[in-house]
Amino acid sequence: MIFGIIGVVLCKLLTCVDVMPQKDFNLEKMTGNWWMVGFATNAPWFVDHKEDMKMGTFITLPTASGDLELSNAHLNADGSCSKWTHLAKKTETPGRFNFTSQVWGNENDMRVVSVEYDDFALIHTIKTKNGVSEVANNLLSRTQDVSEAIQQKFRQFSLDTGVLADNIAILPKNGKCTEA
Repeated sequence: MIFGIIGVVLCKLLTCVDVMPQKDFNLEKMTGNWWMVGFATNAPWFVDHKEDMKMGTFITLPTASGDLELSNAHLNADGSCSKWTHLAKKTETPGRFNFTSQVWGNENDMRVVSVEYDDFALIHTIKTKNGVSEVANNLLSRTQDVSEAIQQKFRQFSLDTGVLADNIAILPKNGKCTEA
């Protein structure tokens, strides 16, 4: 009995929660500019740097084959930009994509779990490197302002997927990168 309870707790902590994408996911409606307004993960790097994080832009562009081009940009304190792109390959499940991060060297299983295309998107990604998996949840918004109700939905979802309350952040506003 005690081993069963320990197993359930460990499974939750090790990202065993089966999170499915939104049932009526529409790839074309995901197109465009978003702000990353929320981020949640128990990853050690985040715990050490979350106070320094600010909003960044997130651009999504569907490809002809049904994949999703992802571009992120973050304005640094010194005025420089940090940018990266990924090609998220579609899976058999609409709203679920896989990609390898050349920046971080990890495999990513990304799911769009909740989206109102003109307002917000809640993204759940399981990142695996060297056999170790971590959950990262992103709250995207079409604007830098997101309602308290959506923020609460993001917080609760993150808690439900094993992220500790202290590791859930609504990011402060930031400017856009202007570098070419």
